Amino acid sequence: MTFTGRHGIPSTSHRRGPTLPSHRLPRLPGQVAPPEQKNAPSSPARLEPFNSAPADSVVRALLTCCRSLRWAHRLADHRPYPDLDAFLAAADEAAYDLTPADLTEALAGESLTLLPDGAYSAAHTALSAAHAAYESRFGHVFVICLDDFSPEESLDQVLAGIRSRLTHDPEEERLVAAEELRRLARGRLTRLLGNEGPWAVRNSPNVPD
Repeated sequence: MTFTGRHGIPSTSHRRGPTLPSHRLPRLPGQVAPPEQKNAPSSPARLEPFNSAPADSVVRALLTCCRSLRWAHRLADHRPYPDLDAFLAAADEAAYDLTPADLTEALAGESLTLLPDGAYSAAHTALSAAHAAYESRFGHVFVICLDDFSPEESLDQVLAGIRSRLTHDPEEERLVAAEELRRLARGRLTRLLGNEGPWAVRNSPNVPD
């Protein structure tokens, strides 16, 4: 599978998009609505370590969920949160408020979607070609939240998503990428709070101001 010559890939110069809206963002084909209400049960005790941890440790941990310093500092500065639902709602609001520069910063910190173990070599070739076409058109890596799909479905979803989104103009795609980042961050935060000890990290580099 290749994308050469079928999508009219323009130059890599882009216009800056608007501040991101909080609703009515496009959805990928076959993608169900995000399971916003299916998170682990809210518990004040579960958030206590997060609420009481040093700010630098919290920001470091938050940056593993979304690589926007403004987003991470905003969530850290607004502690304490009464429960998980309130925390995730604040994370969503902060994601919706990302400026174009914040979004560029967050996208620059994302990595390529990994294939499941055992994927055949042709799949790697197809995915590499798809990512190259996408980055050539939009100037950043392709991001997609796969929390609603099984590992066996991930390759098909990534390839279908890239093919569909290559038809977007740059501003439209920034809105879709921002929504995928929001959903990725929400899932990562839920998993992060389910782990023990992420707030007690020591001997890590200082967090940028």
